[in-house]
Amino acid sequence: MLIDRYHEAVDSLLKTVRETQRENIFKAGGLVAEAVEKGHKVYLGHIVHGIEMDLIYRGGGPIFYKQYKPEETELEAGDVLFVSSVSGRTKSVVDLAWEAMEKGVTVIAFTSMTYATQVDPVHESGKKLYEFVTLALDNCAPAAEAMLEVEGIEAYFAAASGISSDYIMWSLTSVCVEKMLRDGFTPGILKSANFPGGNDYNKTVIEPHYDEFGW
Repeated sequence: MLIDRYHEAVDSLLKTVRETQRENIFKAGGLVAEAVEKGHKVYLGHIVHGIEMDLIYRGGGPIFYKQYKPEETELEAGDVLFVSSVSGRTKSVVDLAWEAMEKGVTVIAFTSMTYATQVDPVHESGKKLYEFVTLALDNCAPAAEAMLEVEGIEAYFAAASGISSDYIMWSLTSVCVEKMLRDGFTPGILKSANFPGGNDYNKTVIEPHYDEFGW
């Protein structure tokens, strides 16, 4: 059945992430922790098709993740910016990452190395994301994104990058939280606003602490 093939494909995808990205996940988590501890901001750009919202002001997530909004966000040296292009060549993303790097921002990019190494760059530098950002995280998606061939359908089925990127993002966040605790910083972790007492806790404990300390 297709559902079983899908489950097997996802299991294999996440296994590949664990086997190939562990070192970079630890690096990314460390970079985020160091930035937060030093009072810098951590911004999540548009990751794949919106998985950044799974981490921004979510129950169980840290308050220090903020959504990058081009018209509002002023990036400063020392900040961290997450960006994403599965192909590694999306012009708007590459432009943003390039400009951020020039400002001294730590740029962590989600991309598919399998995909990115099969396409040509479009940026005037002649580079793709993984070739110039601070750190590239391989979401291990196949070229052209989808995982499964289905008889009777021309296109492949089931996108990979969203699931793997979310998995990587929460994984590196766990590294970050653990490092901060080890370093003597207790990051503000939000409660679900819809659970009794959760919203009050967030508003009276977590938000004021973040406003004062940045974590």
